[in-house]
Amino acid sequence: MTTSIPGISLRDKTMLVTGASSGIGRAIAIAASRAGALLAITYRRNRSGAEATARVITDAGGTVHVLPLDLAVEGATEQLVAQLSERVGAVDAWVNNAGADILTGEGKSLTRRQKLDAVLDVDLRGTVLASWTAVDFFRACRRGGVIINMGWDHVLTGMAGENPAIYSVAKGGIHAFSKSLARDVAPLIRVNVIAPGFINTAFFDEAKPEWHAHVEQLTPLGRWGTPEDVAHAAVYLASDAAAFVTGQVLMVNGGVVL
Repeated sequence: MTTSIPGISLRDKTMLVTGASSGIGRAIAIAASRAGALLAITYRRNRSGAEATARVITDAGGTVHVLPLDLAVEGATEQLVAQLSERVGAVDAWVNNAGADILTGEGKSLTRRQKLDAVLDVDLRGTVLASWTAVDFFRACRRGGVIINMGWDHVLTGMAGENPAIYSVAKGGIHAFSKSLARDVAPLIRVNVIAPGFINTAFFDEAKPEWHAHVEQLTPLGRWGTPEDVAHAAVYLASDAAAFVTGQVLMVNGGVVL
């Protein structure tokens, strides 16, 4: 269960979290709400999942708006901004969490080329376009803001396998892009990356027990991470406590990659 973070507040702030139907996105939205933020969350196909996230927030007394978003569709981010302007006004923090799933469900049955196209369209191109849109939105509102992009810890060391290689293309691009963007939009806007390691999401559920144990042995802190571990990092980076932090990659991985 996500809990509030002592000393960290998002009161009077509005946060957008893309891909909040489950997993890390859901945990970020819930943690941000408990820290005091008003939320806007998006989904692509899993509307019921996004509505379940929203119920957790509203049942605890928070406010949340649920919006559709498919980053692979041309003009999607511009349509999102129009909805944000109408329903919540300005936002203070924009979290680009939405990504293509090539590891579980239908995604794991895709061909190598299809997997590559998916992560390039959604993870890389989608993050770049959404980040540019966020910058334009912050500037149009004449206020500063925070952009948080989702990377991957293993782009720093590499990892064998077809799927890791495909993810490295997209997530490595996100790391490099975010650092350049941070320089370009400072001091008005802060841009940072969260790079999760092995996190207990749908991939964990489908992995074999032997792989669970292998990851625990690899990890200096001796366990898989939780979506809440990543959520706490996102709340920190979105808060005024991180006012002097930009262009950084925060690895939430228990020390697997140091």
